[in-house]
Amino acid sequence: MRRGKKYNQAIKGYDKQELFDLDKAIGMAKELSFAGFDETVEMAIRLNIKSKHTIRDTLVLPNSFKKEKKILVFAKGEKVEEAEKAGAAFVGDLDLVEKIKGGWLDFDVAVATPDMMKDVGKLGPILGRRGLMPNPKTQTVTFDLKGAIAELKKGRVEFRADKTGVVHLPIGKVSMDSKMIMENANVFYEEVSKRKPVDVKGEFIKSVAVATTMGPGIKVIPKINTHE
Repeated sequence: MRRGKKYNQAIKGYDKQELFDLDKAIGMAKELSFAGFDETVEMAIRLNIKSKHTIRDTLVLPNSFKKEKKILVFAKGEKVEEAEKAGAAFVGDLDLVEKIKGGWLDFDVAVATPDMMKDVGKLGPILGRRGLMPNPKTQTVTFDLKGAIAELKKGRVEFRADKTGVVHLPIGKVSMDSKMIMENANVFYEEVSKRKPVDVKGEFIKSVAVATTMGPGIKVIPKINTHE
């Protein structure tokens, strides 16, 4: 793959194979950032898992850096008022289902009460492709709408391993203080570490790297002490 002059200049003298402590890697990623915008810092964790394993959950990073999400809630009865009071941008039942079938998708995350899933399930081909389908595993199918919306407003995010066994998650912006990015990275690492399947032999986390949107990947020593 051909790279631009700015990229090649940024990585001059940088050893792609060297492993760094997490704090050093984050600092390097920020230093090697060259784009004309506030790049996102992402962390990638490669896991020792097989295709049968599903690593998927949610977490709330201690330091938020994204704009507040527009939350849509599928609910009926008294739950409509609960969702509205909690701050959902859109609340409805069959009216929202039909609106989405018509092509409307002006929201960032969808939550549904369990009694709505029979109808919401029909939107699988539309919402599933975009990662917007409510799911009990990500706490977006629940009767506790107040709690779910509060967590989402705090910046709750989903992480999941892809087909290659890698979990990616944005952990900050280049403009953020390195300590804040580090705190987010530690929480992410710790949450992933807890999800080792019981039948996995040996080390669960194979490798870790951090990178900015346009910058090179910086390899991190896999064993991270999150309690320093």
